[in-house]
Amino acid sequence: MAEHSPLETEIRRRIAAAGPMPVGEYMGLCLGDPEHGYYITRDPLGSRGDFITAPEISQMFGELIGLWMATVWTQMGAPENIRIIELGPGRGTLMSDALRAVQMIPAFRDALAVHLVEISPALKSAQERTLEPWGVAKSWHATLEDVPKGPAIIIANEFFDALPINQAVKTTRGWHERQIGIGADDKFTFTTAPDPIAHFDMLLPAAVREAPEQSIFEWRDDKAAMQLGKRIADQGGAALVIDYGHADSGVGETLQAVGNHAYADPLTALGDIDITAHVDFRALALAVEAMGAKGFGPIDQSQFLRRLGIETRAAALKKKATTRSAAAEIDAALARLIGHGRADMGELFKAMCFAHASIGVPPGFEKS
Repeated sequence: MAEHSPLETEIRRRIAAAGPMPVGEYMGLCLGDPEHGYYITRDPLGSRGDFITAPEISQMFGELIGLWMATVWTQMGAPENIRIIELGPGRGTLMSDALRAVQMIPAFRDALAVHLVEISPALKSAQERTLEPWGVAKSWHATLEDVPKGPAIIIANEFFDALPINQAVKTTRGWHERQIGIGADDKFTFTTAPDPIAHFDMLLPAAVREAPEQSIFEWRDDKAAMQLGKRIADQGGAALVIDYGHADSGVGETLQAVGNHAYADPLTALGDIDITAHVDFRALALAVEAMGAKGFGPIDQSQFLRRLGIETRAAALKKKATTRSAAAEIDAALARLIGHGRADMGELFKAMCFAHASIGVPPGFEKS
């Protein structure tokens, strides 16, 4: 019999005791198990990790978001104390680049305190090292609810895609929850609950109700989105969400796993690969706006970064480049961030802002 990792052993134990496990529970354990979860045990970012995020591609991304935050702060009336909150800050690269950019705006720099919502000990250490040179007040929290009250600007770059999703499969009898069990070959396999989910059709978007049989519908728990909306509505400020996903709710499986910069089987190497799924921006907006925040977007990342001036910033960096290869790297990074090719982020990734009603239209979301 093959030897299993501690996490796989635990999941097998739970399935043996209670039957097949919902996809959302499985994903939550693989990513966030307190001892063996993927995000708890490693630094998954960069060339040595499993994937690269936009801040790791180029300093331009974080710099533009830093200036975006400063503009929003001005629209808020330039409060003397502003909490800059980042959800899932990675290595701290985005925040470091943002802080570099706002050095030219001393009033904003002096007003801010950084709050990082992070559960990974490895990434907390990386964030501390990355942000140390800027000398700003910073603290770490397990959840957004733990951050002290007060007006805030919240950044969530590739945060929501890592939250567990639930899945349901449509049959002649209705929608059945998709689960993970153990097959005849003793390997993990997808299966479905024997009974349909009661009254599920009533909860579905109209476009999904008429889906053909065998369609898969994905949804997330609204808790994190509602916390974000409540924070903005009650305390003031704005939140910028950038992630890969779709603007409208629909059917189709987007669950995927990545390890060593290549796609992997999400039912293998438990705790050693990243598991994510596309963000349903329509569902996200409904949950956030239900708490009183106002939504803007989503728009393609390409459009958002262009409106913030990424092409001008790239040109300025190229002027300072001392070698052809350095200039070529800037061009390649720009293409990756705003391009529409299969390997580019410009179209697949979306940007959306949620703001307190008093702020008006945030930068980058003006109607063209």
